[in-house]
Amino acid sequence: MKRLSLIVLLLSCGLLCQAQFRGVPYDELEESEVCRQLRQDAGFFASAALEGRRAGSEGELEAARYFSAQLERCGVDLLYGADGDLFGLRQESGDTLTSRNVVGYIQGYDKNLRDHYIVIGARLDNLGTHTVMVDGEPQERIYYGGNGNASGLAMLLQLARMLSANRVLLKRTVLIAAFGASLQDGAGAWYFLNRSFPDAAKIDAMINLDMVGTPSQGFYAYSGSNASMNQIATALESVLLPIRPTVVSLEPVRSDHRLFYESRIPSMFFTTGMYPEYNSERDRASILEYGGMEKELEYIYSYTLSLTNGEKPLFDPSERLQEPKAGGSSSTVFPYYECDVPPAFLGSTDPRSFLEKWVYVYLKYPQEAIDQGIQGRVLVDFIVDEKGNVTNVQVLRSSDPLLDEAAVKVVEASPAWRPARVKGSKVRSEISVNIEFRLERNK
Repeated sequence: MKRLSLIVLLLSCGLLCQAQFRGVPYDELEESEVCRQLRQDAGFFASAALEGRRAGSEGELEAARYFSAQLERCGVDLLYGADGDLFGLRQESGDTLTSRNVVGYIQGYDKNLRDHYIVIGARLDNLGTHTVMVDGEPQERIYYGGNGNASGLAMLLQLARMLSANRVLLKRTVLIAAFGASLQDGAGAWYFLNRSFPDAAKIDAMINLDMVGTPSQGFYAYSGSNASMNQIATALESVLLPIRPTVVSLEPVRSDHRLFYESRIPSMFFTTGMYPEYNSERDRASILEYGGMEKELEYIYSYTLSLTNGEKPLFDPSERLQEPKAGGSSSTVFPYYECDVPPAFLGSTDPRSFLEKWVYVYLKYPQEAIDQGIQGRVLVDFIVDEKGNVTNVQVLRSSDPLLDEAAVKVVEASPAWRPARVKGSKVRSEISVNIEFRLERNK
C-alpha cells in the first residue's frame, strides 16, 4: 500500500512539473537570473508594442519610462524624472520632433573624485515602422531593434543593477544614460553634453554600449586608439574573465561615443559589430545570445570598476583630430566643417552641389523599390582623400537595403573632388549627405 502511494505521489509530481514547464524551452530553464533579466528587458524594448522606438514616438517614450522605472527599482536615482529630459529637433518639414534622454546616477564615495563622472550610455531609439505596398496592399513593417539597440539597453540596465549593488566600490560618480534620437546624428548625446548637463567638463570618460547581442560573431572594443583607455583593457588581460574583446583601431560602427570624442572625452565603445539582421524587420529579440551577453557583461563590469576607480584617463587625440605634417600627406580624417578649405565638387564647397550636379542626375531608383512603393532618406558618409578620390563610402542611417545599395553606388561612382586643406596641406576629409528617394504620386 505504501509503495502504491509513493508511485501515485511521484506521478503527481511529474505531472505537476510537466504542467509548470510546458511550453518553456529547455535552454530558458537553464538560464541564470542575469540571462533571464536580460531576456526580459530586451524583450520589452524590442516588442511590437513599442513599434520600433522611432525618435519622438510613443514607443520611444514607453521605452524611456520602462528604463526609468528599472533604474529606480535597482536604487539608481534619476536626474530628470520618469519621462526623461526632453529636447526638440527641428525637422525639414518645419515640425519639431520631441525626444528625450533618461539619465540616472550612482554617487561615488571618494570626496576628491565623487564630483567627477563616468558616463555609461546606450542609444534608446531605433528606426520605427515603415509602410510598404505588397500586391497593391499597404503593409506596415516594424524595425524592432533587437540588437539595435535593445541589447545595449538591457545590458546597461543589468550593469546599473550590479554597480548600484556595489556602490561602495565606486570612487567616481557613474551616470547611466539612455540617449534619445541617437539615429538623428547623435542628437541626444549632443544635447546632454552641450545643453543639459552642467558639469560636462567634469566627465572623465565614457563607455558606450551599442549592438552587443551577437558575441558569437565577435566582441570588440574601440577607443579611437586612446592609450589610457586601451591600457585598462591590457591590464584586464591578467584577470580571469569569461570573454575578452578584440581591441580594434577601425571603428566597427558609428554611435554616441563620437559625440564624446568631439568634446575631447576619452571613450570606449563595446559592440559585437554588424550582423545580418541589421536595420531590418528580422532584428528581433530572438536573435540575441543571452549567455554570451552575460559574459560580455562581466567583462564590461570589470572594465567599469577599473575606469571608475583609476587615474583620470588622458585624451589621446585620435588620428582624425591630429594636425597634418607640414608639406606632407596624413592619414588624418577631418570633418568637413573643421577644414580650413573644405573639399569642393565641380568648384563648389557646398555639399548640396554634389547632390544636385551628380547624385540626383545619375541616381538609379531600384525598380523593385518602385514596385513596392519604397521611399525614404539614406544618410551616406564618405571620405575625400588627399588626391580628391571618394573612398570609404558607408551608410550611417538606413532606409531600406534596396535604397541603401543605390545610394552607395552613385556616391562611389563620383568623379574626383578638389581635396580639402588644413594649414595649407591637403588632407582627407569626411562628408555626410542625405540622399532622398521619393516617388511621384499619380495624379
